[in-house]
Amino acid sequence: MIRRSFFARSVHSVAEELIGATFLFDGVGGKIVELEAYHHEDPAAHGYRGRTARNATMFGPPGHAYVYRSYGIHWCVNFVCEPEGVADAVLIRALEPTQGLAEMKERRGTDNERLLCAGPGRLCQALGITREQDGLRLDRPPFRLEQRTERPEIVRGPRIGISRAADLPWRYGLAGSRYLSRHLRPG
Repeated sequence: MIRRSFFARSVHSVAEELIGATFLFDGVGGKIVELEAYHHEDPAAHGYRGRTARNATMFGPPGHAYVYRSYGIHWCVNFVCEPEGVADAVLIRALEPTQGLAEMKERRGTDNERLLCAGPGRLCQALGITREQDGLRLDRPPFRLEQRTERPEIVRGPRIGISRAADLPWRYGLAGSRYLSRHLRPG
């Protein structure tokens, strides 16, 4: 089980070590295969311009879920990192679905396992994560995070869907995974 103290360090260290970890919400989820890091000095980060009602959770203690709506349509889940007040987080972009497949398929309206959790909006829809989970601790139910059992090959590249600091290689993925939201080449 991953404890809150795991998140009280560099967002990049956390990001690399989360690839291959298991993330469950109410027993539904799978292996983390893709995520993006957002640092408080990064102009693409929600906390870059300061605290607001929307991003307040990012400024709280590490090891909590920061859930927000993207483009007014999709829920996205982030894991808050660093010490309290810093506003760093990792956006969970994709999972390899392994548990609760029937629930995920019903929520997503598809039998295509590759598309169940490939992208942050799809992932939250498949797991049933909404704004109601914003601010909840990641080391307590309804969440469960389990450390990976082996060190995977990780690839990095630019983040997706942002206009500021888009060139930074802060997107992390499991090499060769068919469950990524978009292909990532080693580089």
